[in-house]
Amino acid sequence: MREYLLTLCVTAAVTYLLTGPVRKFAIAAGAMPEIRARDVHREPTPRLGGIAMFFGLCAGLLVASHLTNLNQVFEKSNEPRALLSGAAVIWLIGVLDDKFEIDALIKLGAQMIAAGVMVMQGLTILWLPIPTVGTVALTQWQGTLLTVALVVITINAVNFVDGLDGLAAGMVCIAAAAFFMYAYRIWYSYGIEAAAPATLFAAILMGMCVGFLPHNMHPARIFMGDSGSMLIGLVLAAGAISITGQVDPDNLFGGSERSTVHGMVPIYIPLLMPLTIIAIPAADLILAIVRRTWRGQSPFAADRGHLHHRLLEVGHSHSRAVLIMYFWSALIAFGALAYSVNSASMWIVLGVVFLSAIGLLLLLLPRFTPRAPRWAESFVPPRYRRRKVLPEAEQAVATEDATGGVPAEGQEPEHRTPVAVGVSGVNGATAVGPRSRTAR
Repeated sequence: MREYLLTLCVTAAVTYLLTGPVRKFAIAAGAMPEIRARDVHREPTPRLGGIAMFFGLCAGLLVASHLTNLNQVFEKSNEPRALLSGAAVIWLIGVLDDKFEIDALIKLGAQMIAAGVMVMQGLTILWLPIPTVGTVALTQWQGTLLTVALVVITINAVNFVDGLDGLAAGMVCIAAAAFFMYAYRIWYSYGIEAAAPATLFAAILMGMCVGFLPHNMHPARIFMGDSGSMLIGLVLAAGAISITGQVDPDNLFGGSERSTVHGMVPIYIPLLMPLTIIAIPAADLILAIVRRTWRGQSPFAADRGHLHHRLLEVGHSHSRAVLIMYFWSALIAFGALAYSVNSASMWIVLGVVFLSAIGLLLLLLPRFTPRAPRWAESFVPPRYRRRKVLPEAEQAVATEDATGGVPAEGQEPEHRTPVAVGVSGVNGATAVGPRSRTAR
């Protein structure tokens, strides 16, 4: 565990430290597109945040390759190299798209090429463990097609959900945390060494997201762009493919088929775990394709109909919409993780149902703003503090400022002494005049 934490911290530190220089480079390179109709932000914001995330990935893999225990992952498996090769391909295409706006079909072809590069180096689905049926071996073509499909779906699901500040990085970080706990348990609790690469990928992915989030929280100073969203989508898909198609349950337990099926419940969960960790982005992707096709548009045509856009239209603020998406992602991912630990516990089901009810309540109360107690107001943002009652004189001034100085009906206009302010002239002289309302 200490080596995983070290890898995570190094990845996060490299990503965090490089994001600032990358932002300056993006501004100098002109990677600041104009505000589009579907955008939520108000000012042009630089992209290319994926550059820092990619170098964080490289730093994490480099450190892991020199650690005592994690070094075995590189010696016994070619999957880390396959991940780095596919990530380099998708990252280069993403950088070009952030700068030059590449066509959607070209990006789709690049995603397939990146998936094919990983398949050629051994990162592919070899078999599927299906409950009550057993292990179903896949042919080379079946495994390749299924791997490419999973990579493309995951990349586009993450890319589609990247519409609010900190949304994609936070949701992927939550999914990676749940997946790391699951894969780590499979490796060390059950002694399945084939789960080691997926555990490493999840730790590195968490570091990439944690390092980038401080720069991307609302209001964001830099966007990850397609170079970042497609990259973290590919890393997430690589971990799911590694643990789903590389673990063979038939060689782990002896006994009857029924005892093997019940004993390998945590192994069968990979069939659902990759879907649960991208459940919200995948649902958004499916709804977007259906919506655009129904309107006669291209499935790749951008619009403002995504889930986060709908939360804003309902009345939720930017920050609250992001937190609601975080909540549902965590509920689904960690709910599946808890079920994999103890599938017979009714408390887990009741807990998920209770938290789902809370989530629905939050969705239906967009205008509810919680207020912190007075003793905690100094520790929370200003929007959660109680409004202070102004004295009568201050209220009168505030009312006059709000109405533009026009007295209310039945009141005499109040004569106020103009305040002299300094206005810098051309020759450095100072002119004195009445106070300007626009200069406050």
